Parts: sequence; C-alpha cells; structure tokens
Amino acid sequence: MNDEYCLIITTFNDDRNGQQIIEALLAERLAACVQVMPIQSWYHWQGKVNCDAEKLVLIKTKRSLYLQVQACIIAHHAYEVPEIIQVPIEAGLPVYLNWIDKECRD
Repeated sequence: MNDEYCLIITTFNDDRNGQQIIEALLAERLAACVQVMPIQSWYHWQGKVNCDAEKLVLIKTKRSLYLQVQACIIAHHAYEVPEIIQVPIEAGLPVYLNWIDKECRD
C-alpha cells in the first residue's frame, strides 16, 4: 500500500483548548478524523519530572498536509512546546484510506 496517509499525535490538558484545536483541524479540512483519549503523562520539563492528566489526540490525515497540520496545532495550542509527531500509515483498509483522501483537502 502507498504511504500517502499518516497519523499525527498531539496532546492537550485543557478541554476548551483541545476543542479549539480539533475544530480548527476539521474546519480547515486538515483531518478526516480526530480521536481523543484520556492519558497520564510523565515527562521531563524545565529540570523537573512532571506528571499530568492529558488527552491524547490521534489525527488521521494525508502526509502532504503535515506542515499545515503542524502550523494549525501550533497556532491554537496553549503549550509552549506541544507534542506533534507524525507516524506514517504503511497499510490500511483501502476504502478507509480513500475516505481520508476524500475528507481532507488536496
């Protein structure tokens, strides 16, 4: 299968901020689907180990839109350094991948 599609991962800890990010991604047709799950994150930040309740965000989109998705997240995110990671989709149900293609802008 081709590598036209990807999953972009980010997180947020404020539901209102998360809603702004998600609404912007969908309104700009940068994502076909956005899923949100509660998680607990442990991480190093500014010399300390932190533990926070966050939401994990999985964004299904096209690889060609990565930079635009990244810019959209940065423009709306409350974090100084938000997590933004792209994971390629190497294979998937063709009809599902076609749906992603149809729902995201060219």
